[in-house]
Amino acid sequence: MISAGAVPEVGAGSSRSGTAGDADAVVVGGGHNGLVCAAYLARAGVDTLLVEARDQVGGCASTVSDLDARFNICSCDHTLVRAMPFIDDLDLAAHGLRYLEADPSTVYLDHDSNRPWLFFNDSERTIESIGRHRPAQAEAYRRYLADARPVAELTLEMGTGPASTSRMLARVLARRGLGGVRLLQWSRASALDVLRSYFDDEALVMPAISNGPTVWGVAPDRPGTGLAGAQYAVRHLVKTGRPVGGSGALTDALAASFTAAGGRLRCGSAVSGLLTDAHRVRGVRLADGTEIPAAAVVTACDPVTVASQWLPKPGGRAVRRFVDRARSQAPGEGYQSKIDAVITDVPRYPVLEDSDLLDLFEDRDPGQSNYVISPTAAEVTEAHRLRSLGRVAERPTMMANVPSVLDPSMRSRDGHHVLSLEALFTPYNLEGGWDGSPEPARWLQVWSSRLQPGFLQSIDRYRTMTPDRYERELFLGRGYTPSYAGSPLSSLFGRRRALSRHRAPVPGLFLSGAGTFPGAGIWGAAGRNAADAVLRTLP
Repeated sequence: MISAGAVPEVGAGSSRSGTAGDADAVVVGGGHNGLVCAAYLARAGVDTLLVEARDQVGGCASTVSDLDARFNICSCDHTLVRAMPFIDDLDLAAHGLRYLEADPSTVYLDHDSNRPWLFFNDSERTIESIGRHRPAQAEAYRRYLADARPVAELTLEMGTGPASTSRMLARVLARRGLGGVRLLQWSRASALDVLRSYFDDEALVMPAISNGPTVWGVAPDRPGTGLAGAQYAVRHLVKTGRPVGGSGALTDALAASFTAAGGRLRCGSAVSGLLTDAHRVRGVRLADGTEIPAAAVVTACDPVTVASQWLPKPGGRAVRRFVDRARSQAPGEGYQSKIDAVITDVPRYPVLEDSDLLDLFEDRDPGQSNYVISPTAAEVTEAHRLRSLGRVAERPTMMANVPSVLDPSMRSRDGHHVLSLEALFTPYNLEGGWDGSPEPARWLQVWSSRLQPGFLQSIDRYRTMTPDRYERELFLGRGYTPSYAGSPLSSLFGRRRALSRHRAPVPGLFLSGAGTFPGAGIWGAAGRNAADAVLRTLP
């Protein structure tokens, strides 16, 4: 991979700056959560240094250069982040962030060529799309939204403010008749149970599974995944958008906001451990041996790694319990892979073109949308079993988009379109290994069987990002992107407090990132909440 936009250490300290080698706060990890946290701290006058192992910030939200093109590391679609106040608080528009909106944002398909349906920002247009071929499900969707909207509203409220039992409980009680009770019920249930209580057609059930539990890496019948049922309602409340220039335009704007406020970036600097004494964390140690003292350290990376590898086992029952629990956990393993390609033609789906839904696109190109191809519930269950054996399902969950259709600035240098094709589940320990594996070519064959004849000939060049590459190039242990496993219910009662309240049991250490509440895709709420925890602690 050829990295673009590499950022060396830049910026000056604020009026509280110390010597060149220290800071009031060090943020470890330049993904979007780390950048959000660092920008808030810098704007509050805290001398803040952000250290990032890669030669550019952005993490999994970044856009990188390769094959004479620009590719998003992960999905190009942003939803939850657009509900966050930090877009205005940090003045990201002034630093270049601008969103485009595909509408319909998503076309939902399956592997069996059943009739698709379209997801629009507007719920009535979505219901019209469903009703073209599934009138009963259209009415079920209307009933679903009546129940799910209050749950979605409350989930967003709970996720956009600092986690606090009193504050969260007040919100739940205030909405007792408008989502509070149902949120608690869904938090305990499985995603399959919630969705099947409204829909008897897998065409409506499985897309929410594909974008929910499957993306989280868990089985859809697992209790505690039920809030995935609110997914459609959330996306009607918050419009999905794509940053002009790729997903990394968000993290570029965050980095610019941070440095404009006096923050300092230090890229190409991996952290190997924390500096501690008998009472607190005192800073970080880099892989090259450099020590950086700080009054507060925020780790915006996998909290299991922080506790099990970076933190010496100090005295104190709470700290020992925190470290012991992390060390007893089996390390997560990556399960996502992605094909990035430069293509000379835009993929078309005959099942869509033959479905009488094209008129709903009005004057928009169908190629602008994201396409989700879902297996059956039974196939997802089998995919989990095969993953444990180091194998990929015959028909995996797939997500495809061509971001350059909506955003021409994403075209390759030679003017061609760029393709993103994600495949789940693709085990870290693939049977036979990833080097030379025929699997990526097989995914292209499976996907292209849904397209116009001869499409594969339009693929000019491509690369494959598999879990082993994510490990090497993004410093993700075993290719695993951590995610917060707790529900709002567990956060409400302060379970796993270090993760839901962003404060480790050792003074001076704060936790952020996707492994803390509410870690879900590109949201940034965990970064904002961690900054709040730091600011309430520093003098």
